[in-house]
Amino acid sequence: MWQLDGWGARVRIGILMPHFDLGPEVEFAAMAPEGVTIHSTRVRIGVVMPGAATDPGIALAPVRAFAEPPAIDDAAELLAAAPLHAIAYGFFSSSYVLGVEGDQALQARLEKRTRGIPVVIPGLAAVRALRALGVRRLALVDPPWFSAELNRMGADYFRTQQIEVVYAAPATGLPSSQHDQNPGRLYEWVRAEVPTNAEAVLTGGNGFRAVGAIEALEKDLGRPVLTANQVTFWNALRAAGARQPVTHYGRIFAEPLRAD
Repeated sequence: MWQLDGWGARVRIGILMPHFDLGPEVEFAAMAPEGVTIHSTRVRIGVVMPGAATDPGIALAPVRAFAEPPAIDDAAELLAAAPLHAIAYGFFSSSYVLGVEGDQALQARLEKRTRGIPVVIPGLAAVRALRALGVRRLALVDPPWFSAELNRMGADYFRTQQIEVVYAAPATGLPSSQHDQNPGRLYEWVRAEVPTNAEAVLTGGNGFRAVGAIEALEKDLGRPVLTANQVTFWNALRAAGARQPVTHYGRIFAEPLRAD
């Protein structure tokens, strides 16, 4: 008699994300298995939207400011009232700017406001995914709106974790508008640019449309392909205790979350 109404979710994942973005929300929803629901809130950030009037080199100061109190802390506390099983911080750029220790401090600070609900930070999630897969040599592909400086900071982030970054570059030549991106263009770019000595590929930027290309790239490259939203969602599911399988979005979903 009754139709599904969405209230029977076994796992509820929250996302803290910049006010202009769609990426984390839509890609989490695409990957979510049955019984997992996605609940997001937006926090204002002082950068130009990746779109019609994109700043070709995203400024670092507002990226850092997004991770600072009080706005993101207040948003985390409100989102945690839903209630949820895990909360993802959907802004990978912050990891590049803050570094690993800064990410760890951000996670600890936000978890004080979420009353114990785990908070997943993309950079830390990426490191956990790389370790779970045993990857030591990485190719880092960032969105076309990332500056060379921000890309360099991303490479340094992983090098501090004893991961050799054998290639790092923004995906120049791809559209800087989020709405003009598509999996086919990313697939061709990665196949053409990523060197064979990389054991895995990671695309940075939670606003970078990427999860649709994962399965095809893994098949053709014979290597793990990771994206900002994919590793964050994988980590959030594991932190929430979810056991539902996720298929078609990368071999990382077959891996457990190991202790840091």
